[in-house]
Amino acid sequence: MLKNNKPMRRCMGCMESKPKDELIRIALYQGELNLDLKGDAKGRGAYVCNSGECFDKAIKKKAFGRTLKGEIRQEDMDRIRREIDAAKQD
Repeated sequence: MLKNNKPMRRCMGCMESKPKDELIRIALYQGELNLDLKGDAKGRGAYVCNSGECFDKAIKKKAFGRTLKGEIRQEDMDRIRREIDAAKQD
């Protein structure tokens, strides 16, 4: 019997567990919020699907602040949203 050794993470928007490499990581380190496309940035991380719907659901539920255990400003979330959209176009 083969075992699935891929690390699983849960999307904050849809709450589905998926392989880590299918999700986008957002990291909070020393008060700075960053988009972590490689998944190796320092800091506390939160995962969301690569869809605008899940990102919007997570914002509406205020999941980023709870998961990252920090104050998340709306300007930072808007910047992360633009970065995600730009990364999709590449």
